[in-house]
Amino acid sequence: MVESLKGFIADFNKKADQRPDQLFAQFNGEAITFARLKKQSTTFAAELRLRGVQPGDRVAVMMRNSRLSLPVLFGIARAGAVWVPVNAQQKGEGLRYILDHSKPRMVVCDREFHPTIVDCGAEISSDALITIGEPYDEHSLETILQKKLGFADARLEADDLFAIMYTSGTTGRPKGVLVTHGMLRLAGEAVRILTAMKPGDVFFVWEPLFHIGGAQLITLPIIEDVTLAMIDRFSASAFWSQVRSAGATHIHYLGGILQLLLKQPESHLDRQHSVRIAWGGGCPRDVWPKFRDRFGVEIRECYGMTEASSITTCNTEGLVGSVGKPMPWYTVDVIDESGNPVAPGSRGEIVVRSSLEGALFKGYLDNQEATDKALVAGALRTGDSGILDKGGNLWFHGRITDSVRCKGENVSAWEVEHVAASHPAVEDCAIIGVAAEIGEQDIKLFVKAKKGKSIDPERLSAWLSERLASYQNPRYIEIVGEFERTPSQRIMKHLLSKDLDNSWDRLAAQQSARI
Repeated sequence: MVESLKGFIADFNKKADQRPDQLFAQFNGEAITFARLKKQSTTFAAELRLRGVQPGDRVAVMMRNSRLSLPVLFGIARAGAVWVPVNAQQKGEGLRYILDHSKPRMVVCDREFHPTIVDCGAEISSDALITIGEPYDEHSLETILQKKLGFADARLEADDLFAIMYTSGTTGRPKGVLVTHGMLRLAGEAVRILTAMKPGDVFFVWEPLFHIGGAQLITLPIIEDVTLAMIDRFSASAFWSQVRSAGATHIHYLGGILQLLLKQPESHLDRQHSVRIAWGGGCPRDVWPKFRDRFGVEIRECYGMTEASSITTCNTEGLVGSVGKPMPWYTVDVIDESGNPVAPGSRGEIVVRSSLEGALFKGYLDNQEATDKALVAGALRTGDSGILDKGGNLWFHGRITDSVRCKGENVSAWEVEHVAASHPAVEDCAIIGVAAEIGEQDIKLFVKAKKGKSIDPERLSAWLSERLASYQNPRYIEIVGEFERTPSQRIMKHLLSKDLDNSWDRLAAQQSARI
C-alpha cells in the first residue's frame, strides 16, 4: 500500500549511480542504460538552464518516440521545468491554442514539425525552438547532447508540477491537466499492481509518450528492475515480431489495438512469444476471449483518467468486460443526477475519491470553471457513465458528456464543430459517435449549408484534414436541410441518426480511389 506520494527523479539518480550499466530501455533494439540516460539528461537540463529556463518554466515537446525522448523528458524534469507534451498530430488552431495557452519558455520538436509550429500562428520565437533530426545545427538537440555540461538537479518534491497534459474536454477547448511528480510515480505504482510485474520483465512500449498511457511507463525501470522495449510507432503487421525480438513479457493496449491484431492472418507463431499479460483500457467484451485464447495471454483491463494519476481501477480477476475494482488508495462511487449513490447494477456517473493526498489532480491550467466542475467536495466527477455490481466491480459505459472516443483519444465535439463551422459554406454542424469496425467509435459529422451554398463532402473532408488531427477528422459526413433544436436553439443531438446509409464515407472513398 502506498502511504504517501513520492517523486521519481531522486530515485532515478540514485539507481543510475549505483547501477550505471543496468538497462533502462531499448529503442528499436538500441540499448539505453541508466548511465547514458543520466549523462544525456544532465546535459539537456544544463542547456535549458543556460537558455534561461528556471524551475516552474514550461517546455513544450512535439516529437514522436525516439532514442532521444527519454533524455528530453528527464532533462526537463531534472531542471525543475514543466513538460508540456503535444500530440504529434496536432496542427492549426488546435496547436496554436495549446502553445499560446501553456506559454512555454522553450519548444522542442522533431524537425518535420517545425513548419507546422510556425504556420499555426503561436507566439513562439525562433530562439525558443530546439529541433531534432538532420541537418544538425546549433539549435538541434543532437548538437546540444554532444556538449559536456554539468548540472546540479533542482530540488523536487512530490507535489511539484511535472507536466501539463492537455486532454480533450467534452465541450470547449482542451484542458491542461496539472500532473505532479507524485502523480506520475503513483501511476507507475498502479501499473505495478495491475501487471504483477517482477524483476526481469520487459514492457513493450508502442504508445507515444505524449499520452499518459505512454508517459506513465517511464517510472517503471526506477521502481522495479524491468526494462522498456520502445519502438517509434505502432504497426499491426510487425507487432508480434517486434515483441518476440524484444523478449517482451507485457504489452499495452488502448482503443482498437486488440481488434487490429486479431485481424492479422493467423500464424503458427501466434503463441511463440514471452508475453504473459496484455493490459490497458477499451477491450470489448466479445474481443476479450478471442484475443486471450488465440495469443495465450491474460487480459487485464483498467479504468482511469489523467486527472486521477492515470489508473483508478484494475481487473486482476479475469471478469470479462469489467474494469475491476479500485486501487487501494481510491474509492469509486456511482451517482445519479442529484449526486446520490445509485443501487448496485444501476447506471450513473463515476465519482472518484482518494485517501492519498495528491492522488487527484489540483486542477486545470488557468481554467477555474472547469476545475470547479471536475473537483467537487474533494471528489473527481469524471463525466463517465458506469455501473457498480454487487461485488464492487466497475463496468464502464462511456462518456456522459459531449465527446467521442475515437482511436484511443477523447475527441471534443466542440473542437471539431468549431473548425467545421468556420468553413465558408457551412451554416451549422454537429458531430456524434457511431459504431466503429475497430476501436470505440467513429465520428459522424452533420452539416447544414448556408443559403445559396452547396457542400461537397469529399472536398469538405479534405479541407478539414488540413485543420484537424487525423483522429479528429470525421469518417462520415451527412448533409442535412435543418436541425431539430431545443427552445434555447441547441441542436438536439440525441435525435441525430446513427444510420450510415445516407452518409459519405471517407475510408470507402479512399479505398475506391486506390482501385
